[in-house]
Amino acid sequence: MNLAAVNEKIPIETDKDGVIRVGNTRVTLKTLVSAFNNGSNAEEIVYQFPVLNLADVYAVITYYLRNRNIVDKYLNDRTLFAGQISQKNQQNKSMNDIRKRLIARQKQ
Repeated sequence: MNLAAVNEKIPIETDKDGVIRVGNTRVTLKTLVSAFNNGSNAEEIVYQFPVLNLADVYAVITYYLRNRNIVDKYLNDRTLFAGQISQKNQQNKSMNDIRKRLIARQKQ
């Protein structure tokens, strides 16, 4: 019996916001990689996120292990981006507080 090597597509998709998700789910690559790096195996990850397909989880873990530098850079970039968004939100929150105080003063 001869087994032919088959090139399969990695089951990850990038959404419109630049977030990479696993398969056709809302589970992010960051979530899966974090679970894996925290000691969960593929079966445990599927147990934690039943929407995931076991074969997809194995494929993504394999991709991660073979491309750690690329994936870690993506994850680091996303973390930096999230920090920037958080900072902007904090600034906007401060502006909202100022606005509320001004409106309250105006009503007095």
